[in-house]
Amino acid sequence: MQFEFATAARIIFGCGKISEVAPIAKQMGDRALVICGKNLGRVGTFLDMLAAQEVEYITFQVIDEPTIRIVEEGINLARQIDCDFVIGIGGGSVIDTGKVIAALFTNHGKLFDYLEVIGCGKKLTRKPAQFIAIPTTSGTGAEVTRNAVLKSSEHGIKVSMRSPLMLPDLTVVDPELTYSMPCSVTASTGLDALTQLIEAFVTKKANPLTDSICREGIKRAARSLKQAYLNGNDRNARNDMSIASLFSGMALANAGLGAVHGFAGPLGGIFPAPHGVICARLLPFVMEANIRTLKTQPSNSPVLVRFDEIAKILTGKSDAIAEDGMEWVLSICKMLKVQSLSKYGLKEEDFPAIIEKSRKASSMEGNPVHLSNKDLTQILKKTLF
Repeated sequence: MQFEFATAARIIFGCGKISEVAPIAKQMGDRALVICGKNLGRVGTFLDMLAAQEVEYITFQVIDEPTIRIVEEGINLARQIDCDFVIGIGGGSVIDTGKVIAALFTNHGKLFDYLEVIGCGKKLTRKPAQFIAIPTTSGTGAEVTRNAVLKSSEHGIKVSMRSPLMLPDLTVVDPELTYSMPCSVTASTGLDALTQLIEAFVTKKANPLTDSICREGIKRAARSLKQAYLNGNDRNARNDMSIASLFSGMALANAGLGAVHGFAGPLGGIFPAPHGVICARLLPFVMEANIRTLKTQPSNSPVLVRFDEIAKILTGKSDAIAEDGMEWVLSICKMLKVQSLSKYGLKEEDFPAIIEKSRKASSMEGNPVHLSNKDLTQILKKTLF
């Protein structure tokens, strides 16, 4: 057995830990580019903390999912102000944007030179500007991943820029920052984290270290996602979901993902559905297809045993089997009011193009079994209802 494990250089976790960032940031330099979301009021207190440490800052807002055009604007701004370091405080879109800006600030060339699928996939040669990641949602795990996902409206797809050098220098996870998330965002981001944990647990690159992280993350998401959705101020539930998100990012960065995320890039590039909703809608049906395929293989499949274990963790029942886990996911999606993908414009005539694009995704390669085009078509059909 051979594997490696990499994550952010330093991780700080805990309620109120946001207060520790500004003094550390001061050690990185005097001028920061702060990437944030559309609501500047949510980061006002943090900006005041930077000012108190005499750190000059310029904000750059990411209103929606990051597009190539938006990220290029941020790169130009970073170079224009000659920042010393970059901070991303917000959801996955904000943090992914920050990672790319930090990387391209120090590396030559254009963004397309480094993008997968639609670009040249060129490797970074210089260490990015120092980057601090502070998530305000609990779902993507972007604060500890080595890639960033960007949307190309021109190509109708989401693609990654990827490098071990893109891991943040500092990640600060403060669950209190997630208390104000609307319940719909709690649902979609939480289901994204759960999907990432499940996929990383059964992927071809799973290893003993990521296995332990996934088991703990799935357990916490299973017991707390519903409660965090019903009561956003539940301290224990928010702590659990922040850990689940963090662990999902650590797991996927080292073990990869599967067919759910293979589909998610093309679907997210074409339709205006939140990434977490896409993942949640796909997850039970991808699980079903994987389990069905595994049952046609020789008995005692180690991956099928893993699906059984997932079911036991999700349901809390020692006699649960793989299909029970799939049913649990269907149930939680219904409870959290996850909409069908037809609500976002997906139609059957879109399937062939989506399947073709999905085949090219690196996540599809990590799926534990090969799924035929017929399997993939059946999965997409079930997301319409």
